[in-house]
Order: sequence, then structure tokens, then C-alpha cells
Amino acid sequence: MLDRDVSWMYFNRRILQEAQRDNVPLLERFTFLGIYSNNLDEFYRVRVSALKRVVEYEEEPHGGQTRATALRELRLVEKLTKVYLQEFEETFERLKTRLKDQHIYLIDETQLSDSQARYIKMVYRNDLNSSTYPLITTQGSRLGDLTDSGIYLAVKLLRTGPRSGKTLRDFALIELPTREFGRFIVLPPERGRTCIMFLDDVVRFCLPFIFAGLHYDSFEAYTFKFTRDAEIELDSGIGVGLVEQIARGVKNRRKGEPVRLVYDKQMPRDMLRHIRTKLRIDRFDTSDAGSRYHNMKDLIGFPSVGRSDLKFPPQPPVLTSPFETYGSALEAVRTKDRFLHYPYHSFSNYIRLLREAALSRDVRSIKTTVYRLAKDSKVVKALICAARHGKEVTVVVELMARFDESSNISWSKKMQDAGIHVLFGVEGLKVHSKLTHISSPKGDIACISTGNFHEGNAKLYTDTTLFTADRRITREVDAVFDFIRHPYRPVVFRQLLVSPQGMRSGMDEMIDTEIAHAQAGRKAYILCKVNHITDDKIIRRLYEASAAGVQLRMLVRGNCSVIPGIPGLSENIEIRGIIDRYLEHSRIFIFCNGGRGRERYFIGSADWMTRNLDHRVEVYAPVHDRAIQAELRRIIEYGLRDNVAARVVDGTGENRLYENDLPPFRSQSELYRFYTEQANEQLTQREHAGK
Repeated sequence: MLDRDVSWMYFNRRILQEAQRDNVPLLERFTFLGIYSNNLDEFYRVRVSALKRVVEYEEEPHGGQTRATALRELRLVEKLTKVYLQEFEETFERLKTRLKDQHIYLIDETQLSDSQARYIKMVYRNDLNSSTYPLITTQGSRLGDLTDSGIYLAVKLLRTGPRSGKTLRDFALIELPTREFGRFIVLPPERGRTCIMFLDDVVRFCLPFIFAGLHYDSFEAYTFKFTRDAEIELDSGIGVGLVEQIARGVKNRRKGEPVRLVYDKQMPRDMLRHIRTKLRIDRFDTSDAGSRYHNMKDLIGFPSVGRSDLKFPPQPPVLTSPFETYGSALEAVRTKDRFLHYPYHSFSNYIRLLREAALSRDVRSIKTTVYRLAKDSKVVKALICAARHGKEVTVVVELMARFDESSNISWSKKMQDAGIHVLFGVEGLKVHSKLTHISSPKGDIACISTGNFHEGNAKLYTDTTLFTADRRITREVDAVFDFIRHPYRPVVFRQLLVSPQGMRSGMDEMIDTEIAHAQAGRKAYILCKVNHITDDKIIRRLYEASAAGVQLRMLVRGNCSVIPGIPGLSENIEIRGIIDRYLEHSRIFIFCNGGRGRERYFIGSADWMTRNLDHRVEVYAPVHDRAIQAELRRIIEYGLRDNVAARVVDGTGENRLYENDLPPFRSQSELYRFYTEQANEQLTQREHAGK
């Protein structure tokens, strides 16, 4: 089995490799570089920090992981980070050259024309002047709480002593004001050229103005960034509630130990030693010498400068009958199970269902789970509307959704103020399931999704939602909310697979069925689409199935500890990973079950990771509707046919593109084409019916 953290590094490299592909629009390739960098930052905050804690505090219990193993993994991750950093910087330089072919130039402070220099001085005088506050660290200034979300200039200042005539040296830090100005400044066009500057270089140019009156003669500035440990320590003191504990933990996260320093390799040694001392970087922390620019996650917001031809073409969500045409969204679901696939379909259909439930006289209650919410959440607005109309509204909020803790605390208070009953999940278990239950005497409705009820994510992530009035499922979805409220009461689920109770055993049972069919010489296969596979027990079962002759064809976007192709063990396993314009996020599972219409289809919120199967409240729901089953099979089969964006996941980290002799087939583009044609056919049918 491939180590989880190494497999994650291989996955993140697939994102980096997207930036290297000529068939990806040029400006989108900068976005992929930004996503790669942002992912790596979070990986160091969470996973590398955990390894570092094991290494430094070997005598504390850490799930049985030994110090030697953690140290080996830490060193391997650091090695891959350095290799991929070089690959990243070479890719960035190539993309800068490609920009020049489009008359777009990334320039620094030494390349300004006279008119551009005047423009930068004006920007400083009018805006930057009041937003740059250096700390001269050699004069005893306190660093305060430097944030690892920021980017810094380390400045070397030289002046001549007034009495001795000797050259005196100071060091200063300047946090770049990216919140106010962004990371890039677009200069006025000149001679048909569009010029862009990093804010780093704008501030470099302005150093004589920033330190005016302090008698410095020369300035050198070098960019650096660092990453802190993001672990939250909960203070469960007497009288301290969960919300307050988490709020304190988020605040203390800003003081977490630095675990990684990335700096300009041209930085003088004395300056580097000074920064390492100030940040308390020790021998177990990562120090990466890189190029002139860091915090490259900001490339996600690289200016488009009006060049839509260098971006992905627009793909507005297609119309989805019956949600757009049916008089009532609730009645549309009661007549037949419905299915949405974002972002090909619009998330507004889910909002419409919630809004109608909020206003309907027949709806008695609404229950839903919240893991992450959009900044201006229309979901919450609909729930508040329902509460104001006298509905009994219950919302399960997961306060420990990493990096969204503060947002979820804030939303919880707003919902409580509006009369919504807010639950904070189950102690010791994250509530990660994506469920909505609407109660009505006309028939209850349940929504089971593979992703968060988050309108922002629904524009970027591929996720599916099942809408059903099937009483077998709606009753059990309602029972999940009872389980969350009363986790120690016994409950039996016959339709849903719910962790930590029966999801693992349910998966084992279906894998056993496939093994039995294969051993009897019958057709046996498992098709799945999932984000991560790292659970060792599941992997052993997959190997057992493969060895028995079960065909396993899988789409795995992220971590994958499975190593396919080992003779006698995993030779019947085939895995691809797709990185494209949308983040592949849906979880879909198809078990042959003997075939001939007996196949079993599931969608849900859980990846095949130990945390999902044993330490979270997760839900897989069966899909009984034949038309929706066909949709789910199409999603997986299109992914497996992809010979443009799909890469072979084989445990080597090469991530070679999957190739065959068939015409080019890009699954995301083809799915959009299919849904568009489907919607047009439905529109034509309605028009004929109207005549």
C-alpha cells in the first residue's frame, strides 16, 4: 500500500501537471499553479504538522504510528516538495514566456518605463502609503502574530553611521497589503502591451519612500512565507462550552508553531539566519529555497486583463426539467425521484425546493446538515425564512469543519437568533453527511448529496444530489437526524449505509457478493468514483476481490494508497484520476450483484478513508430509479473513457496521461454536451406537447 501522504503528493502533482498542458487555456494554467500552491500550504498545516508532532514528541500516543515511520515519511515528503518546487518554478517561467506571445508581460521594478514609474509613484502616494507598516526587527520591535496567510518582504537596510562613518545594517519586515490591493497590479497599457506587476515588486520600487527620513542609503528586499501548524487544541475547562472552546482554538491557531519556511534563494545568509531565529524554525521544520516570488496561491486570482479567449469558455448550467417547468418542486419529487449533477445543473434548483418548503402550508419541518456554507448563504436565508413562517427547522452544524470553524460559529448564532434549532453534532464524531429532510402530510422528501449544500462549491465541484419521496429512504434519513440527536439509542438502517454503524460492514457484504460471483464464474465487477482511498481494510478487501477475478475500475481524484497491476493481487484493478476545469468530488458506487438488472447503486458523502468509515457520521443512499442509475453509470463510464484529461494512477507518481487509439474524449466536456442535448430534447418535446 502506498503511504497516504506520499499518495497525496502524487495527487497534487497532477494539478501541477495541468499547468503544463498546452490544451489547457493559458490563464487557466496559472490558476492550476495557484491551486497546487494552496493545496500544499494546507497539507503542511495539517498533515506535515501531524508528522512533525509525532517526531518531536515520540512518547505521546499517536494512533500507533512510530517516530521512525513518521520521520521517514516526513523526509520523503520534504524530498518530493523540493523536486516539485523546481518543476513548479520551471513551469511558471514557461508560462511567463507564453504570456509574452499574447502581449502580456510580467515585469519587475527594474523594467518600468518612465510613465509606468510615475504611475507606481502615484499608486504609492494615493494608496500604498497608508497600507505599508514595516517592522525594523533589529531595533527590538516585536513581531506580533504574523499570519501564515500573508506574504512578507525581508528588507536589508544599510546606512552610514553619523559619527563612525561605518556602514550600519538593519533588517525589516513588511507584510504585503494583499487584502487591500490583491497580489497583482495591472499597469496602464503601453504600445499594445499589457504589463502586470507582483505587489512584491511594487513595494520594492517604493522602499525609498517607505523608509524616507530614516537616512538609509540602500535597500535589498527578498520575499518569504511560512506555514503554521493548524491543529486546534480544545480547552475543555469547567464552564467552557463547545462553541467557546472552538472559538478559542481558532484564535490560538494563529500562534501555532511554524513548520515550513519558503524563501528567495538569493536571500543573504545573515538575513536568513535572522528570520529563522525570529520564527523559531528548528531542524525538523522544512526550509525551501526558491525563486523570487512565493505564496503562489495568489495565482488563483491572476488578472484576466479582458482576455476571455485565454480562459475556459463559459458553461452556464443547463435547464433541468422538471425543476424549471414543474409547477411545484415538491410535487415534482413526489411524482418521481429526481437527480442533479452540479455544476452541469444549477444549484438554484435545491434552493428553490427549500424556498418552496419554507412557504408551503403543508410543510411541518425541515432538517438539514451543514459542513461548509457559502459566504452569503442562500441556503441559510431559505432556512431562516422557513423558521419565520413557523416551520420547525433543525440544522446540524459541524463546528470542526477545518478552516471553516469561525464561519460556522457565526452562521450558528445567526440561525439561533432566527429561531432555528441548531445542533452541534455528536461528540467525538464529525457530521460529514449531506442530508436534508422535509416533513409534510403529503409525503416526506429527502435530499442526499455527495457535496456540501454550498452554492459556491456547486459552481466548481462536480457533485450529485438525489431527491426522493421514497418512504423507505425518507424514514431512514429522518432516523439519521435522530441518531445525531441521540447517538446512544440503537437504530437499524436497512436502506442507507451509515457510518460509524454499518457503512463498513455494508461495503464488506457487497464486496463478498462480488467475490462469490467471480468464484462461481459469473460476471463480477465494482465501478466507483471517489475522492480518496486510504483505508487499509478496504484496500485489502479490494485486493482480495481482484485476486478472485472481480473487475475493479475506479476513478480516484486524490489520495490513493492502492497499487494496481500487481500480479496475483491487484492485476484486475484499474484506476484513473481526472483533474480538469471542475474539481471531481462526487462519490458513486456500482456493484454488479450478478447483473441482469440487479446492480446496486449508491451515492454519498464518504470516501474510503478510516476517518470517514469509523470516525464520522456519513451516509450512502441507494439509488433505485432506473433512469438515475443510467446517469450514474454514464458519469463513471465517461470518466473511464476520458483520454484527454485522465491520468493513470498506478502508485508511481508519474501520472502519465491515459491514452488509447480512440478519438479524443474529454469527460467533463462530453457530460456538458450530453446534458445540453438532453435539455434541448426535453424543451422540444414540451413545445410539441404545447401545440
